[in-house]
Amino acid sequence: MNKGREMAASFNEIMENFGFLEDWEDRYRYLIELGKDLPPLEESEMNEDTRVKGCASQVWVLTSINNAGVEPVLSFRGQSDAHIVKGLVALTLALYSGRSASDILALDALDLFRRIGLAEHLTPQRSNGVRSMVGTYSSRCKGSLNHLILDLAAVIRIRSHILTMNPT
Repeated sequence: MNKGREMAASFNEIMENFGFLEDWEDRYRYLIELGKDLPPLEESEMNEDTRVKGCASQVWVLTSINNAGVEPVLSFRGQSDAHIVKGLVALTLALYSGRSASDILALDALDLFRRIGLAEHLTPQRSNGVRSMVGTYSSRCKGSLNHLILDLAAVIRIRSHILTMNPT
């Protein structure tokens, strides 16, 4: 992998590359290379609020939300202290980051990972960690939608208040 790449591999690109690799040792090496391409996080970003609970290794995922469109689009950045887990973080980031909230909630990542054989080639601890990462993306997505609903409710209350004060 080229460490100087500006963009991470897309999920489809990663899946295509996985298909070319027949041996799981090669696939593990590929995951490790994907993890090496992750941009580092600042020390201050690796804290209890961004840590993914339920992972044996340390995993941190940061979320940014763009509310400019019809629905929120979530972008994620992440990092881990373990080589293979960094690759799993890169894989999940490629799958989830840059998608709309509804797209994220519609994804069945665990089924995708089962279909490529990932689930059966991970230790139980790593499988639990992947489930925790998937749960983190989903809960952060639901949180962004809850904020959007609360913001809309506030706008409606304000508009109603203005209309009752200024009936036309």
